[in-house]
Amino acid sequence: MAFISLSDELSKKSITGVENKFILKYLPEIDCFAVKIYLYALYLCQSGQSSHTVADMAAKFKITEEQTREYFEYLESLELVAITSVNPFEVKILDCDNLYGKPKILHPEKYQGLYEEIQSIFGDGRMVSQDEFRDYLIFLEDYGFERNALVMIIAYCVNLKGNDIGAAYIKKVLKNFESDGANTEKKVTEKLSAYTACSSSLIKIFSACGIKRSPAAEDNDYYEKWTKLGFDDDAIIATAKCFKSKSFERLNAAILELYKNKKFDAKEIADYRKTKDSLYDIAVAVAKSLGVFISDATPYVENYVVVWSGYGFSGEALKKIANYCFLSGRNSFDGMSDFIDGLYRQAFVDDDSVNILLSNLAEDDKFIKSMLSACGLTRKIIPYDRQALARWRDWGFNEAMILKAAELSATKNNPVAAMNYLLSTWKNSSIYTIEQIPAQTERGKMTAKAAQRQRDFDILKSLYDPNEE
Repeated sequence: MAFISLSDELSKKSITGVENKFILKYLPEIDCFAVKIYLYALYLCQSGQSSHTVADMAAKFKITEEQTREYFEYLESLELVAITSVNPFEVKILDCDNLYGKPKILHPEKYQGLYEEIQSIFGDGRMVSQDEFRDYLIFLEDYGFERNALVMIIAYCVNLKGNDIGAAYIKKVLKNFESDGANTEKKVTEKLSAYTACSSSLIKIFSACGIKRSPAAEDNDYYEKWTKLGFDDDAIIATAKCFKSKSFERLNAAILELYKNKKFDAKEIADYRKTKDSLYDIAVAVAKSLGVFISDATPYVENYVVVWSGYGFSGEALKKIANYCFLSGRNSFDGMSDFIDGLYRQAFVDDDSVNILLSNLAEDDKFIKSMLSACGLTRKIIPYDRQALARWRDWGFNEAMILKAAELSATKNNPVAAMNYLLSTWKNSSIYTIEQIPAQTERGKMTAKAAQRQRDFDILKSLYDPNEE
């Protein structure tokens, strides 16, 4: 009989597949709890439970999120997984390596006394676990750190954060140093000296942000990045104050926004922020005038108000335009945008020209309403009405003639189309005054009215009994 076999019941159930390479190569060697994390991660992937987070896994195994992340970092060092995103924390499970190999075996005996040296840095703060020490050995062997360089960075982190500092932070700093090519004692010394040199600047920036803690390694990295982009201390401090940044993450986002918009001077930054705040106010006011609800003004500022402001329209002009768009049926940001594009093409941008144009358009709408009424129509004004009025004016007709055409077209099935036909006939006959209108047109109008009166009489007559005396 086989050493191990499956029951019939088990063979029929769902399973989580594990590569034989993992069992042969890794299982005998790696940390036991890391095996649990790895197998559960496989289960989540293969069962389609993609909504799980690192917090859910931490709760499942009754460990902290930081410990969960450290186990995945450990699995990543063995090339069993790849951490594809830090925030949000995302992991991709990789295939195992060759079938008969084993994970790289580290030899602590090569680094005699290193564990004691590192533990002395922490003192009574906490103990350095064997897994943590193994990670430090990986930095020495795989990342090429010199022994003294590694110790110097660990000491720097402990001095900065206290002797109870977590291993994850130290490893993060080590990776930052390595990415900058600082893995020798000389280069680490130079980098730490640069940190010390800019510490006074960081303290001032921390004060502007209202941050109470001491500067850390990642803060220095941010500072170096900003100075390379072209921002001096005054500009960074101005950014922190103007954008009310309470963390370096938010300050970094603000500086990248300023870099994109080519604002590097403290005064430029203050003016930019003031203008941006006003654009948000304008977006809210425009939405209110259009009758549109917006929960977040940001996309409306970026996609509409910034563009309109770039054309040269003032906030007051945009509010008046929004009010007109609401009254004329263009009550959306897209509808208003189309209208503004038309104004811009015709050079109606400054406040005076916009005010005059809107006043004229309001008068036109008032006239169109009276024209529709003369046609016997009670509907709302549509864009075609405004286009037709503009065309008839281009033909040379005044309002009196247009109203006369409306009156003569009132009995037609499509009065506005009839107006267009009648006015085009007059234009081709050079008839531009009421006195020039042919008599037959007026008689035709009277004949139509007489016919309507006859129809009304016939309807009334049919209501009575013809035999009744």
